[in-house]
Amino acid sequence: MATPYVTDESGKYIAATQRPDGTWRKPRRVKDGYVPQEEVPVYENKYVKFFKSKPDLPPGMSPSEGPTSKQQQKIPGCGDGEVAGLSKSAKRNMKRKEKRKQQQLGQDEDMGAVGAAAAAVSVPSPDDSSAAAAEKAKKIKNLKKKLRQVEELQQKVDSGEIKDLTKDQLEKLARVQILQAELQQLERDS
Repeated sequence: MATPYVTDESGKYIAATQRPDGTWRKPRRVKDGYVPQEEVPVYENKYVKFFKSKPDLPPGMSPSEGPTSKQQQKIPGCGDGEVAGLSKSAKRNMKRKEKRKQQQLGQDEDMGAVGAAAAAVSVPSPDDSSAAAAEKAKKIKNLKKKLRQVEELQQKVDSGEIKDLTKDQLEKLARVQILQAELQQLERDS
């Protein structure tokens, strides 16, 4: 909004204006060359001017070829703030975080969550088959270990070494068939 200047024989002044609450501002005299504060351009140093004048795309790339915005570069299946243009180390760190999450799910399963193993099975990305094979081998090894623990527990119960089973031990014994079926499924797929 431009400031309304009024000129008469006494000089130049800003006319009286009404405030939002209904009261009136007094007319103010101004000298020639006066620029109101809201119309003064914002100062930019040479570095800010340089980066504003710099193109967003690399030299030789047309705007139609380039990505439209960083919001559209998001990787499906990843967190909200992660974009496709990650460095190798950032991608590696992301994979490590996913493995830690898988291990946390595996530990929760050990605590007695029946069927959590089925939920913990992740669908690996097709471009990373070696990592998927390693992940599958790790799951098979983990399942075999759990089955061994259940067998040892069953032997202790049969020999009379353990008389009263805890709730967790009973759940572990009840999971034998689920673990065996899951192991067979993983071995069949590999």
